[in-house]
Amino acid sequence: MSSPIRVVVVDDHVIVRNGLAQLLATVDDVELVGSAADGREALTLVEQLLPNVVLMDLSMPEMDGVEATGLITQEYPDVRVVVLSSFSEHQRVLSALEAGARGYVLKHADPEQIIQAIRAVHVGGAPIDPQVARVLLDVRRSPGVAKAALTEREEEVLRLVQAGMANKQIARELGISERTVKAHLTKTFQALGVSDRTQAALWAAEHLPRQ
Repeated sequence: MSSPIRVVVVDDHVIVRNGLAQLLATVDDVELVGSAADGREALTLVEQLLPNVVLMDLSMPEMDGVEATGLITQEYPDVRVVVLSSFSEHQRVLSALEAGARGYVLKHADPEQIIQAIRAVHVGGAPIDPQVARVLLDVRRSPGVAKAALTEREEEVLRLVQAGMANKQIARELGISERTVKAHLTKTFQALGVSDRTQAALWAAEHLPRQ
């Protein structure tokens, strides 16, 4: 059995930290290894514990989640940050994504969505809540054109990236090799004018027709 995903929760509200602790305690493959009330505490915990994933609030005293995200992703590139915030903070979320966060989940999301986001980002996915993807794109004025020339297979791969899947999961889902997935993504990123999975997922949420 593989080791559980080690998680640090960062939020200045005790009730939120306690609620997340209770949630994570119900999941066998996720382990809460620490919690912090602000970004500065989070940096100390990450240095001490080297978690796999950090669930990061944004509006906090001392050091906010955007600054903490940037420092964590620069110093500890193997630690994946998932923003856990409210819909109203989309500008801060945009800044956090640009600082290196790998995903974004709403605080009022279903518990299973939060767990799935942790799992997805741990294996290289980029989980973005669809409710706010459009807002983030409007703020960002996302690169890429509205009608990029994607093949049917490239669109399939892009939809699975949007769903938060990692390359290995996409390969298994489509019955192709992981190397082929990477090749499709390289071409897709070039076609969209984006540089990473998060930007591609945001583009897909805006421009791909819903199925």
